[in-house]
Order: sequence, then structure tokens, then C-alpha cells
Amino acid sequence: MTDLHVVVLAAGKGTRMKSARAKVLHRAAGFSLIEHVFRAADTLSPTSITVIVGHQADQVRAATAKRMGLRFATQSPQLGTGHALLQAEPSLTGASGTLVLLSGDVPLLRPETLRALVTTHQERQAAATVLTAEVGRPHGYGRIVRDAGQIAAIVEHKDANDEQREIREINSGIYAFDVAPLFGALKQIGSANAQGEYYLPDLVTIYRQRGLVVETVIAEDAREILGVNSPKELAEVGAILKMRKNEALMDSGVTIVDPASAFIGPDVTVGADTIIHPGVYLEGRTVIGGNCVINSGVRIVDSRIDDGVVINNFCVITESHIASGARVGPFAHIRPQSDVGENAHIGNFVELKKTTLGAGSKANHLSYLGDASIGSGVNVGAGTITCNYDGTHKHPTVIEDGAFIGSDTQLIAPVRVGKGAYVAAGSSITEDVPDDALAIARGKQINKDGWASRHRKPRA
Repeated sequence: MTDLHVVVLAAGKGTRMKSARAKVLHRAAGFSLIEHVFRAADTLSPTSITVIVGHQADQVRAATAKRMGLRFATQSPQLGTGHALLQAEPSLTGASGTLVLLSGDVPLLRPETLRALVTTHQERQAAATVLTAEVGRPHGYGRIVRDAGQIAAIVEHKDANDEQREIREINSGIYAFDVAPLFGALKQIGSANAQGEYYLPDLVTIYRQRGLVVETVIAEDAREILGVNSPKELAEVGAILKMRKNEALMDSGVTIVDPASAFIGPDVTVGADTIIHPGVYLEGRTVIGGNCVINSGVRIVDSRIDDGVVINNFCVITESHIASGARVGPFAHIRPQSDVGENAHIGNFVELKKTTLGAGSKANHLSYLGDASIGSGVNVGAGTITCNYDGTHKHPTVIEDGAFIGSDTQLIAPVRVGKGAYVAAGSSITEDVPDDALAIARGKQINKDGWASRHRKPRA
């Protein structure tokens, strides 16, 4: 196998973004722009990935620190794309094979397009292969000039004559190179152009003059080469990425009522016959089973939702598990490390935090259940609170199978309510309740006859 190396250009200033954040770190469809590029590159199983940084270099390094094995090279000052690629030479000393050059602000490139670029380049033993696209409005892009069908040159828009500006085939800025002649040739590029920069596209002319093979691959979807230079363009590529995901899910049997308003992250999976209503956000590595209903206003992050679950409107579920047949919401908040059992019910304005709710159990109204282990078949009445925090430490509450917790109960943790036990409404439970017992912990009611009339003020 030929070694394959990837270089990602990420040194640009991104002036039109009007942001203190590095351009390649702006997010679209759940990931930074440069992360989308890395994920496409990963499908090539590269030997190395080198990132060319410049403006806000420390930001880019810090934001990509979790990616193991990245190499960095600094371009300072920024003197064009040819100069940028030349900065990778020390990182690739002794390397051979193919180098794929990507732009850190081009997040729409599909893995299959990258593979086609590399395959064409290697099969035809080219010195360089250029990814191109045909567009209706080529203004601002470098034009592909051909001679007898073969690429002869790439002319930047500012340097193109009127005839060349009519050409609709454009340069994407994405290339595959043979490493062997690359860096020597880069040093031959001049800066006699409108920008006074070292243009990487000039390498095509140099290679053709040397008699080396230069090939092209035309992207099937011209949108793949769209770069991001402004917040408006960021929104546009984000919408394309979002729609790609939604279309793929609909093709697999998922019903998305309003694809324009549903945001579903790249790593989310959804089973067939699930219905997703407008305004739903599914993020991270969330897994949604089949035959579920996710109603409007729901946000689910890094969670697992099993088959046949109904999530009612305006719920937030984070890093938790909802088992088959359960119903959640509306207006429920399921916080991390919670587990809702089969056919359990979580109702309106109920919050779970690090809590297990057993199969068939119900907490239908206005409750906070934190650090609790709740068995199966338990009824938790409205207004129940597990008082789990003493100001310093968190403490557990255990409610065993079949217990009944009356409304407006405070369970002062650590405390245990035994199997089949009852807790009377309005109780503050500070001690364990034995199995099958009834616990009443509230002040005794006293009725004073005639008191109201004696104390009522006469009306004017």
C-alpha cells in the first residue's frame, strides 16, 4: 500500500467572519469546520495529518488537542497557498507516496469524493490531481484552463482575462500530489500576480512544463467544495449538512415531519418508523430506537432511547437511557446518569438526576428525584422531592418495589422506603420506612370551632 499523508490548511485570518474565534473552529451541524474535514480525511486512513496554522494558531492547537497524532506547522507570514503547503516539508521529511491537501474551512467534502480523487491520482500515476467542479456562478474562483481536454493551467479570477472568466469549471483548492517532486517544485513558484502571493495552482503549469502527469476529478455535487468565509456562508453549509443527515434518515424509514426545523447530528442513529416532529434537536451519539415518537421542542444529547418510547413536548434528556415503552414529559428534564425503565412514566415538570426509575413506575407531576434508586411499580406523587444535598455532600434515596409515595413528600436522604410501603401525603421522611408500613410524618391537624368568625375583621 502507498503511504498517504494529509495536509489541512488552517492558517487564514477569516476577516469576514468578524469573530475572535479562528474561522476553522466555527461550528456547523454539531462540529467545528475543521473537525468535519478531519472526519472526511479519516476515511482515507492516512499515515499522517499535518495542520498548517497561522492566525490564532494557539486556539486551533488547543481545540484539536484531543485528536491524537496531529502534526502542526506554522505559516507566518501568510504568503499564499503555495507558501502554506511548503511549511509542511519538515513534517514530511523522508515521506513518500500521496499527499492530499484539504482546506480547513471546506466541511462538505464527502468521503466518496475524496476516495475518487485518490484512486484516480494513484491509478494514473499523476504528479498532481485537482478536484474541480462546474458551477453556474464561478466569480471569485480559479478557472480550469484546458488544452485538448487536458488541464493546462489554473488561473485565479483576479488574473483571468475576459475569455477565461467565462469558464465555469473551477478549482476547489483540494488536491492529491505525489510527494516525491512536490516540495522541490513548490520552491519554483513565483509571486508575480495581482495578490503578490505564491499560488499553489501555479504548480499545474510547472508540472505540465516538466512533462509530468496532471489529472482532474470533477465533483458530482459542486456544493462539496463550498468554503466558509462569513457567518452567512457558515449558516448555508450548516443547512446543507443538516439536510444531508435528515435525507439519509428519511431514506431509511424515519418520518421527519419538518426536515427544515429538525436538527439531527452526524453521529445520531434513528430506527425505522420513528416520527420526529418539528423543532427537535438530537445531538452527540444519541441512539433512538424504532417506533418512537419525539415531539416538538425536545432536545436529546448523548442518550439512548429504546423502541416504542414517546417523548412529549419540550423535554431535555442528557446522557441517560429511556427503556422501551416509556413515556416522558411534557416539560421533563432527565439529567445525566438517569435510567427510566420499561413502560415507566415521567410526567410534566419532573426532573431526574442520576436516578433509576424501575419498570412500570410513575412520577407524573412536579417532582425532583435526585441520586435515587426507585424500584418497579412505584407511584411517586405530585410534589415529591428527594432532599439529596446537605450543603456539602450528596446522599442516596432508595424506594423499593411497589411503594407508594404520597403527594408533597420530602424524602430526607439518606433514607430507604421499603417494599410495598406507603408514605402519607405531606410527610417529611427522615428515617427508613419498613416494608409494608405506613409512614406519616406531619403535624397533627387541629380544628378550632368558630375561630374564623371571631377573628374576621368587619367590612366597611
